[in-house]
Amino acid sequence: MASTKQPLPHCVSLDDWKVALDQLLIKEKELTRARDALNAERRKLPMVKVEKHYSFEGKTGTLSLLDLFEGRRQLIVYHFMFAPDWRAGCDGCSWVADAMTHPAHLHARDTSLVMVSRAPLAKLDQYKARMGWSDAIPWYSSYASEFNYDFDATTKDGEKHGASVFIRDGDDIYRTYYTGARGVEYLGTLWSYLDLTPYGRQETWEKSPEGWPQTEPYTWNRRHDEYDQ
Repeated sequence: MASTKQPLPHCVSLDDWKVALDQLLIKEKELTRARDALNAERRKLPMVKVEKHYSFEGKTGTLSLLDLFEGRRQLIVYHFMFAPDWRAGCDGCSWVADAMTHPAHLHARDTSLVMVSRAPLAKLDQYKARMGWSDAIPWYSSYASEFNYDFDATTKDGEKHGASVFIRDGDDIYRTYYTGARGVEYLGTLWSYLDLTPYGRQETWEKSPEGWPQTEPYTWNRRHDEYDQ
């Protein structure tokens, strides 16, 4: 077969490949432990109370920020870039939406995941239909409120993508974390979303503040259609 003339990795013997792989896996394990330590620091972050009332438009009408929790304790908001005058949503944000995890696994950890944009709901619904996205991840319009402006998603320079994390104590809502730019690149798995939250994955191996909800690993996870059984 003729060469493709495309750049390729250096070809070595099986023994040499195993040596190189083992060396890399050592570094990967170091990175995993460093990420675990960083996640533990995130779980110790302070929080700030959300004092202002915000309204959102969704499938069921006008909702409050508290409504977006859907009764759960934690809420992750992905700030999807979609200005009111745009014909389509941001392509990069669409990548993030394509990779979003099945919400049943987050719900099992008392966590809701939603998207919020400033474009009117009709535009969001049209774009959702174009992309073939289901209603599993709710998408709300913040057009009628100052939510985007107050939470760094709309600035004088235009729209910004990012993820905000909230926790509630009864009806009181607090913001605990925010990341933007390349901070959202690794989002997609349920673990990556849970790692952003104050309670994390809620497993006993995690280093979390005393009193945090935790269970043994592998005892809570189910197939996404089995959590109610």
